[in-house]
Amino acid sequence: MTDIKQKKENVKMQLKDLRQNLKKMHLTVTEELILPQPDEVKSLINKMDKLLKLIESK
Repeated sequence: MTDIKQKKENVKMQLKDLRQNLKKMHLTVTEELILPQPDEVKSLINKMDKLLKLIESK
């Protein structure tokens, strides 16, 4: 697998993971009326930052 294909696959996997986490967090907030823990939010922000760095590196 080429480097570009591998990078694209990594981005897809990370986006999928972020989407699942955000969806779960959204359901918790809207259905159970429970705010997420600050650590959970920080973790997602860190994951998004890593993804952004990966996307920006060419």
